[in-house]
Amino acid sequence: MIKPLLMAICVLAATPAFAQADDPARDPTKTEVWKPVPATVATPANAAPSDAIVLFNGKDVSAWESETGGPVPWSVANGTLTVVPGSKGIRTRQDFCDIQLHVEWRAPTATKGFDGQHRGNSGIFLQELYELQVLDSYNNPTYANGQAGSLYKQAMPLVNASRRPGEWQAYDIIWKAPRFSPGGGLTSPARITVLHNGVLVQDDTVLSGKTEYIGAPSYAPHGCAPLYLQEHNSKVSYRNIWVRKL
Repeated sequence: MIKPLLMAICVLAATPAFAQADDPARDPTKTEVWKPVPATVATPANAAPSDAIVLFNGKDVSAWESETGGPVPWSVANGTLTVVPGSKGIRTRQDFCDIQLHVEWRAPTATKGFDGQHRGNSGIFLQELYELQVLDSYNNPTYANGQAGSLYKQAMPLVNASRRPGEWQAYDIIWKAPRFSPGGGLTSPARITVLHNGVLVQDDTVLSGKTEYIGAPSYAPHGCAPLYLQEHNSKVSYRNIWVRKL
């Protein structure tokens, strides 16, 4: 009697499985999406993705101009673009809204006599208005919402991932531009995610408005705009700058 009983139990246990296989609602292909097929993007080692816009490749600065509209006033040598103190900032000739941006930068090694905001200071401005701080923050105390990786005067970084001055550092940025209604009202604030040397320092941070040195940030309606690199009296260098439109 034991064997027939075991067989009966096995048959009953298998019945739901057979029923599910015959049930169209349990068909796994019902949840498969085949189109549209995502575009293929090549990602060669140590190079920009194939669909990226290369803004600086170590030699060519044709994608940039001075903030005054003239030629780039910074020096280009040995594959790097270096700020000339006392000159002007530079901006891209092309406008951008939502982007993925990769920028490598290096603070100068000559730090004697400089500290705080006077050491390796520059900045990356999204849409010319919103600053991601560039600063030598390696053993260099300053206000937390003004150190490297901060949204200047708005959001301090989650951690300080800075390398020593003279070492190359990298920012990988996801930028979502603010949206405005036809009447000029803010419908969606700007948001940013930043990895500093591969470490998350801004996690989908919501901005309260454009960067202000004095006073609270606020929004005014605008469209897509250039990227801007700041000249702040320090010989900060840049290389391998590329952007992908999102």
